[in-house]
Parts: sequence; C-alpha cells; structure tokens
Amino acid sequence: MKNFIRRNALLLILLLSLLLRGAAAVYLGDEVVVLPGTSDQLSYHHLALRVLDGHGFSFGEDWWPATRADEPTAHWSFLYTLYLVAVYGIFGPHPLAARLLQAVIVGLLQPWLIYQLGPELFNQKVGLWAALLTAVYAYFIYYTATLMTEPFYILAILGALLLAIRLARPPEVRGNRLLLSLALGLVLGIAVLLRQLFLLFVPFLLVWMFWASLRGHARLRLIHYALPVAVIAVMIVPFSIYNFQRFDQFVLLNTNSGFAFFWGNHPYYGTQFQSILSDEEYQSLLPEDQLYLDEAALDKELLRRGMQFVFENPGRYLQLSLSPIPAYFEFLPKAESGTLSNLSRVLSFGILWPFMLIGLILAWRRRSHRFWDALATPKFLLVLFVLVYTGIHVLTWTLIRYRLPVDTVLLLFAALALVDLADRLAGRGSALAQPGA
Repeated sequence: MKNFIRRNALLLILLLSLLLRGAAAVYLGDEVVVLPGTSDQLSYHHLALRVLDGHGFSFGEDWWPATRADEPTAHWSFLYTLYLVAVYGIFGPHPLAARLLQAVIVGLLQPWLIYQLGPELFNQKVGLWAALLTAVYAYFIYYTATLMTEPFYILAILGALLLAIRLARPPEVRGNRLLLSLALGLVLGIAVLLRQLFLLFVPFLLVWMFWASLRGHARLRLIHYALPVAVIAVMIVPFSIYNFQRFDQFVLLNTNSGFAFFWGNHPYYGTQFQSILSDEEYQSLLPEDQLYLDEAALDKELLRRGMQFVFENPGRYLQLSLSPIPAYFEFLPKAESGTLSNLSRVLSFGILWPFMLIGLILAWRRRSHRFWDALATPKFLLVLFVLVYTGIHVLTWTLIRYRLPVDTVLLLFAALALVDLADRLAGRGSALAQPGA
C-alpha cells in the first residue's frame, strides 16, 4: 500500500483536489448568492446573462458602483464574463455547470503547476508537498467554487512564473525558446485580461528573465522578450477598441483602477484603511458633482482625485498604506466574521503562515550563491512576486482575497519547511541538502 501511494502520490493529490473542489461547487449549487468575499460573482452572473440576451456588456438596472442601466460597462473582467457566457451558452444559465467545470480545470492544474515549480526551486519532494498543501488549502477550495476571477487568475500567474523560469534556463535544459516565449505571452495575457493590475508586474518579470539568463550564460535574444509583450498587446487590443467604440475615449481594459485608488486613498479613512465598507458607504464617497459622467470618464476623474489626495498628503498616504498590512495577512478568527470565513482563514493561512515564514528563512539561509547570482535564481523570482504584488495592493486597495496569489507562491516555502522538518525528525538531514535543492 505504501509503495502504491508513493508511486501514485501526485495522481492521488490531483484526485483529492478535484473531489474537494467539486464538493464545494455542489455545495454552492445552481444559484448565485452573496457570500463572504464573493459579491463580485453576482455581477459576473448577471453580466453574462445580459451578453447572452444580446445587450452586450451592460446591466438591465443601475449597478454598483456607478453604472447606469443599459449603459456599457468595462468595470468587470471581459475574459471571465466570456467564460460564463460560453458555459451558459452550452449548458443554459446554470451557475453549477460553470462551478463544476472550473473545479475540474483548477482542481487539476493548480496543484500540478505547483508540483512543477517544486524542482525548479528546491526538489521534487518539496513540489509534491506543495501540491498537497494546495489541494487542501481551504481558501482555494472555497474560491474555486465561486464565479470569480481568482481561480483562473492564479493559474495564469503560476503558469507565467513557471514558463519564465524555464525560458531563462541554459539552452541544453530549456526546450524550444520561441514556443516557450509564445506560451509565456499567452498566460501573461490571460492574467492581464482577468486582472489588468497584473500589467504592473510584467516589467519585473521581464527584467528578472534578462538577469537570470545573463548570469546563467544563456542569453535570450530580443525576440524572447518582445514576443510575450506582443502577445499581451494582441490580446488587449480588441477590448481597447471595443471600449473606445462605446465610451468614445481610450480605455485600456477595465474601468476599475480609478474607483479602487480613489476609495483606497479617500480622506474618509484618515490614516487607518478599512478594507470592507457597505455598498452604500462606498457610493456615498463618490463625488456627487461627477456622477453624471459615464463609467469611463468617472473612473479617470476618480483616479485624478485619488492622486491629488496622495500628492497633497504624502505623510497621510504613507500611514494609510502601512495600515492595511495586518489585515492583508490576517490569520486569526474574528468575531465580526461568519463561521465560513473564519474556518477558511484558519484552515489555510492561519495554520500555514509559520511554515511559510520558516521556509523563506531556510531558502535564503543557504550560502551557495553570491548576491548577484542569488537574484537570478527562481526562488528570488517568487520572492520578488510576493513583494511587488503585496506592495501594489498595499499602496492601492487591499482585500484578503487579493492575497491568494501570494499564498499560492508561499505554499512552496511552507512545503520546504515541512519537508525539512520531516527529514530532520527522520535523521536524514536538511531538505536543502538533497539533490535539486
């Protein structure tokens, strides 16, 4: 039995992941209701129904935050909306069908991608443990069952990190460079179409690729950097054109950055950010003299006012930006949270954050690389992602679910800590001493 489990460990993990996410999808069922941290799924559901009915990307009534009935909206991810449109078009307007398909795709690919990253950073055993942690991580199980961008967004990020690492490896172990570049552009484009905010990380990724390939004596040609950027542009352009035709002004992808930055830096908060207000409170903060504007114009005006707040009050902005860090990394149950929220929090980040921290320390305690060479390692890319992505949200808008891509990456370090602990208890020495570490 032990030999069977050992030989088929990854397969069993994927099956477990699939079963848990499928069960969550069935539990949430064939209707869309507002659950903790999932209010966006109501918007995506209704938006998909409107598209199917031939009304385009719009709502049949005034919609949060400031979209008027029957007017175009670009506030929500076009790509995820089209996913629901495709599923509803085939199976009818059944959210359960979308949940189950999502559970299958994400349940299989997320642990598999994490498993593939393991040997790139440490070794196969760490990858296997990271896959197991990913399969049972309560937050991932919960959000995979919701009609939200998070599940596919996390997949795209993991795919981008894995492809960037493999593209920057020496030629003898890299594979087809052009194919890897094309694939990297595709997954980066998917990530951006799900969350345009990810565009801010793309330059950091490309700079790391350049440095890693340079220090590894595997210099990439210009085409290997230009091709992913070109693919992203090709994927964005149709939606930019669509937006221009409807708003009569340039809108890259979505009209949500201004809203988020304005709310996140409004004088209402003083120096203490509050991550969740009621819909009525959010809308009360919008300037009444600008509500006549369409969604795109209002978004730009809100971004301008948000930036004005920052420039006029840099000290307040600094304090305000630091204040959400404890909430961003919240791991204890809270009295104001429901049972489901508290269980998800504790049975994921709550029990694993110490191992994530220990794993980060273990990973960087090793002295096998000089400083500049260490910056070219895959583990540095993952740490860079954690730092940049966290910084983006801390400086703009913070919610716990926005941390989930960071959690995914940190699970590799948690797995390293667990493997290291298990090996020491078994008398095999540190996991870092094993091949591939």
